[in-house]
Amino acid sequence: MDKEKLEQIKQKALEDKIPIIMDDTLQEIEKNLKKCPPKSILEIGTAVGYSAICFTSFLEKNGKIDTIERDVERAKTAKQNIKEMNLEDKINIYVGDAIEILPTINKKYDMIFIDAAKGKYPFFLKEALRMLSTNGAIFADNILYKGYVMSDYNKHKQRTAVRNLREYIHEVTENPNLETEILEVGDGLAITKFCV
Repeated sequence: MDKEKLEQIKQKALEDKIPIIMDDTLQEIEKNLKKCPPKSILEIGTAVGYSAICFTSFLEKNGKIDTIERDVERAKTAKQNIKEMNLEDKINIYVGDAIEILPTINKKYDMIFIDAAKGKYPFFLKEALRMLSTNGAIFADNILYKGYVMSDYNKHKQRTAVRNLREYIHEVTENPNLETEILEVGDGLAITKFCV
């Protein structure tokens, strides 16, 4: 992995105000994946490809990543970044809306990373549970959303996002077949696995 090039991708994204995975969130995911490297990863929300590129370090030897991005320009940048890192054989980008793409995917994944439209998290969860392998894990980023989710926050602008993130948390913590840990790293990270 060309660390210098990766750092450039990260800095450019930050300059352009493109939301990418925070360092402490990435470290937490890394800790989890080192114990049991995934063979297949699904990412919902590619942005410029930074997190997918980082995740390739944790993959099993012939592992692959599928990632979905609906913003055509960002997907184009992601493809370019992936090419520059020589990871085209590891990362496949679906360009389009995850709402339409997810139901068409019939594969099992060892890790699913959700980092896209906050208002769609319950839908993403439903699809993720369908595709998660038995020993896999779902990582949902930004789950505490600036602290709004666990507060009395009810401003109109973010109301749908906050309501749906709360619904997501309810689903993963109240379902007897799932075990979920919610960590206060980054903007909140929920890690969900099937009960063993």
